[in-house]
Amino acid sequence: MLISSNTPYNLHHKLVCQVDSILRSGTCQLQGHFKLNGMYQDGDVILGGLFHVHFFTVFPDLSFRMEPERPYCEKFNMEGFQHAQTMAFAIDEINKNPNLLPNITLGYHLYDNCVMLGMAFRAAISLASGTEESFSNLNCTGPPPVVGIVGDASSTPSIAISSVLGLFRVPIVSHYATCSCLSDRKKYPSFFRTIPSDAFQVRAMVQILRHFGWTWVGLLYSDDDYGSNAAQSFQQEMQRFGHCVAFSEILPNDHNPRDIQRIMGVIQASTARVVVVFALSSFLIPLMDEVVLQNMTDRQWIASEAWATSLEYHTPRFLPFLAGTLGIAIRRGEIQGLHDYLLRLRPSNDPRNNMLRIFWENMFECSFETRGKQTDGEQFKKLCTGQEDLTTTDTSYTDVSGLRASYNVYKAVYALAHALHDLMQCQKWKGPFSGNRCADIINLKPWQPQRSVCSESCPPGTRRATRKGFPVCCFDCLPCGDGEISNATDAIECTVCPDDFWSNPYNDQCVPKEVEFLSYEEPLGISLITASLLGSCFCALVMVIFALHRNTPIVRANNSELSFLLLLSLKLCFLCVLLFIGRPELWTCQLRHAVFGISFVLCISSILVKTMVVIAVFKSSRPEGKGAMKWFGATQQRCTVLILTALQMVICAVWLSTASPTPHKNNQYTRSKIVYECAIGSVAGFSMLLGYIGLLAAVSFLLAFLARNLPDNFNEAKFITFSMLIFCAVWIAFVPAYVSSPGKYAVAVEIFAILASSFGVLVAIFAPKCYIILLHPERNTKQSIMGRETQNK
Repeated sequence: MLISSNTPYNLHHKLVCQVDSILRSGTCQLQGHFKLNGMYQDGDVILGGLFHVHFFTVFPDLSFRMEPERPYCEKFNMEGFQHAQTMAFAIDEINKNPNLLPNITLGYHLYDNCVMLGMAFRAAISLASGTEESFSNLNCTGPPPVVGIVGDASSTPSIAISSVLGLFRVPIVSHYATCSCLSDRKKYPSFFRTIPSDAFQVRAMVQILRHFGWTWVGLLYSDDDYGSNAAQSFQQEMQRFGHCVAFSEILPNDHNPRDIQRIMGVIQASTARVVVVFALSSFLIPLMDEVVLQNMTDRQWIASEAWATSLEYHTPRFLPFLAGTLGIAIRRGEIQGLHDYLLRLRPSNDPRNNMLRIFWENMFECSFETRGKQTDGEQFKKLCTGQEDLTTTDTSYTDVSGLRASYNVYKAVYALAHALHDLMQCQKWKGPFSGNRCADIINLKPWQPQRSVCSESCPPGTRRATRKGFPVCCFDCLPCGDGEISNATDAIECTVCPDDFWSNPYNDQCVPKEVEFLSYEEPLGISLITASLLGSCFCALVMVIFALHRNTPIVRANNSELSFLLLLSLKLCFLCVLLFIGRPELWTCQLRHAVFGISFVLCISSILVKTMVVIAVFKSSRPEGKGAMKWFGATQQRCTVLILTALQMVICAVWLSTASPTPHKNNQYTRSKIVYECAIGSVAGFSMLLGYIGLLAAVSFLLAFLARNLPDNFNEAKFITFSMLIFCAVWIAFVPAYVSSPGKYAVAVEIFAILASSFGVLVAIFAPKCYIILLHPERNTKQSIMGRETQNK
């Protein structure tokens, strides 16, 4: 089998080249054809099209004894055939336009996909690969069979086709595939569409439900990508507003009567009187037949754009059951000259145009078969002459009063035509391709038109309107005339709001986004401020107690100067919390971490020196350590604390001067809010600040832990060990909690860590001393403090 990576010619799975055949004749022979209904017109460049011309596909039973019969289509869709004819009309109009693609004649090759993935994929592969009986150009030069495809109208076939043809960058412009998943440019780089995605209509549906106060609804959706994605988005949007989905059922694609009856039972048993349906007409018809059969008239139906305007349901049979249905409809437009073009249609004997004969037979209930009168059930069919008058008919085929999908087809054809026109207008050596080359119409590559599909041009009688935020091309061509523009844009006009704004609940106005930060007024902020002030008051109270009892043994034995310095630093730790609360300003962002870092280093360095003094005092009481205290006098203690604190000041000064923290508006947590926070500026600076505090805390804890076995009554080291254990535990737990907390709650976590560690040090070190001073003054004696050591002597 010959494989070429240049073009998708080899995609047709029956185009098989035998090596010996190639050596003899240098040609590839087409081994077979798919049975497809189509329309064909020759041209210099061919555009492909995929349309819903039949509602159902019938696959014959498999006997596994002979080659399977080919699938065929049933129940002709007049509206879908109008879409196909609209493409033919647009190409005819372009060919007559001397200003668009001059000297180039467009042709078309259109296929019926029968609303079935298998048939749609067969048709797309046939379009991309070609259907020539033989192929001798093994270098794959020359124009591809089609330079672009209009369709498919359904999301699931569009996903499958785009996944394969996208490998070769064959541009695909869908007129009706709305799945929001198709907006992924990485997965579907060559897919475009002239219809907005489901994200828009889902929001509109929920707005309708909210307007009428319908908060308890049922949900039905088709068993395909369109239905499942739309249903998922709908349920999420309902949940966002606190509304509920009573039931959620999938409409089967095989139209199994048992499944249809089961779904009817669910609808009738539910108390929900509103039913939302995301489905193509072909999925819904069997259910509606059952609705008519069971005479169910007490339901309010909400229709998606896929069936809201389908004339299939605007018949006397369905109206008693669907009257009052609310639905989402895509924008409609007018196409001058289309109605006359549709009426001029005549059947053809060309087998490549068999779709015309099928249409004619269904429109006039006749047959082109010449073997006598053919029967359809119990009715006889008359013989078709081909001269029947279309002006006497009244069907959705000739109805051009509300062109919606047809207008999207019209725009899709023009998008591809303008893309080709842009390529042909390329100036030599100023082209968009490698080496500034231009595209060659004789050797056109499928991926070349894709670069220009999002053309600035619009069909005749239309003009371009600004529509920021739309992820689709060719969606912004509006009919000329002020009245028509206002009607066309009311439902779908979309403008991107500025960064600090968000759409209101009705999505019709930009309003300022809610600004979120930890404020003084909210309960969380008030609680943290209260805890901060309480901690500061406790520190002041302990300072007063120690000052009043500064000459007592327990205060003097614990180095009163270091104790006062430690209490002062703890007071600063409690008060620095106030800098973390409120709207972030430049000065508060710069001060909050600097004050926090310096206060905590002052606190920990005081504890560290206090621990060293405790160890020195104990050693000096031993004969072998009499000279230990001379290295830890009052001057050395002050200098040690000062030096350790000065290092932190240097770290803060370098951090603030090189990459200072600044107020930052964060939109990453939620798009509808602005989280106002302080960006730390330098991760390295913040890490050094915390790392230095952690280092001092670890050294203090280690020294205190090693000195924990001092005499029981002289137990300062034990209190320090316990305080440092609390301090380290709090800040170790702080890191994962801070990283995983969003927005203002990250600030609250940091404040909680500051308060918890400060209270831990305050209580662990000073509570036992205050207990003795206030409640047991009889134990505040030198003999009591040194009691065990006196006994040992």
